[in-house]
Amino acid sequence: MNLLDGVRVLDLSRILAGPWATQVLADFGAEVIKIERPGMGDDTRGWGPPFLKDADGNDTAESAYYLCANRGKRSVAIDFTRPEGQALIRALAARCQVLVENYKVGGLAKYGLDYASLRAVNPALVYCSITGYGQDGPYAQRAGYDAAIQAVGGLMSVTGEPDDAPGGGPQKVGVAATDLMTGMYAATAILAALRHAERSGQGQHIDLALLDTQVAWLANQASNWLVGGVVPDRQGTAHPNIVPYQVMPAADGHFMLAVGNDAQFARLCEVIGEPGLAADPRYASNAARVAHRAELVPLLQQRLRTRPAAQWLDALEKAVVPASPVNRIDQVFDDAQVQARGLRIDLPHAGGGTVPMVRNPLRFSATPLRYAQAAPVLGQHTAQVLDEVLAIDGSAFAVLQAAGVVQAAVPADSIR
Repeated sequence: MNLLDGVRVLDLSRILAGPWATQVLADFGAEVIKIERPGMGDDTRGWGPPFLKDADGNDTAESAYYLCANRGKRSVAIDFTRPEGQALIRALAARCQVLVENYKVGGLAKYGLDYASLRAVNPALVYCSITGYGQDGPYAQRAGYDAAIQAVGGLMSVTGEPDDAPGGGPQKVGVAATDLMTGMYAATAILAALRHAERSGQGQHIDLALLDTQVAWLANQASNWLVGGVVPDRQGTAHPNIVPYQVMPAADGHFMLAVGNDAQFARLCEVIGEPGLAADPRYASNAARVAHRAELVPLLQQRLRTRPAAQWLDALEKAVVPASPVNRIDQVFDDAQVQARGLRIDLPHAGGGTVPMVRNPLRFSATPLRYAQAAPVLGQHTAQVLDEVLAIDGSAFAVLQAAGVVQAAVPADSIR
């Protein structure tokens, strides 16, 4: 039994935030029908290299980017700019519990696929709209992209080295963090709205904006401003409220030191051979260490440069002081704990072979997650879904396909 058995999701989203949300729902066992444009599909199919290789080592049409966010779904290629395609989407929506879309505000209304139109055919439908700036406000019509939202939403003002440091200036996070967090909020909101629909029989419209998400997860940095009137600045890897809590130099590289309380700081001082620092009034408490950051951190850096990172990490682990290596991505997947937790999975792909992926991090004791397949090729399930859900048989499907309204599977080994 899967967590979301019996839940069918109509996924009209593209790129990352929406597909990330629907992939979570697919991981939980929902049936996710991914609607794609005939001939092109999700924009991210072309976001490479790298691309998945076929058995002969040649690039296929499946980018690594697309593969990361679309496992477990069924691809149905429908042109809903055509009246016949719109009718198919409406018929599918009438048989789904959830719809996710990320078109510009009002973009689906001209096709009769907005919430008001679809609610008329399915009052219990949970309809999630993901946009850059929300359904109202002066920016509502603007297109929203992760990097732009990281900038306007304040994240880049607290990410990167200070302006006066080498390499200083605003930086974006190395993954599309705002998109990913929006996808997680979307999945959470959808599950809550499904619970409401089960009890009341009424669906609802979820208005979710990338900007709202970004501002919400400024978290303690927002609170520093709202409560303390302190405008946070960029501090590289350092923490605004805890010291020492940053990347530190070693004789052969760097490692992350994350001292969270006074007892840990005292043990750190013992490890580095400077026990007197813990008794110094300037450093005895975290508040004092934050106030005297500029004096303390250089002292620690000078001492830590004397030994290789591995030696410090070993000594700090024995002293129960939080610290870790700064791994490259390849080192992450070679890490013993990552391997023990089985975070890499290999899923079968329609083109033959398998796709290496990162598993969902959630672990349920009673309903463990099961993964059936990697991301689908374009139109892989068009005929199957329309037959199963709408009873459109082979002859009727052939008419739709001949008219260009739908598209059956594009071979996965199509060479770019």
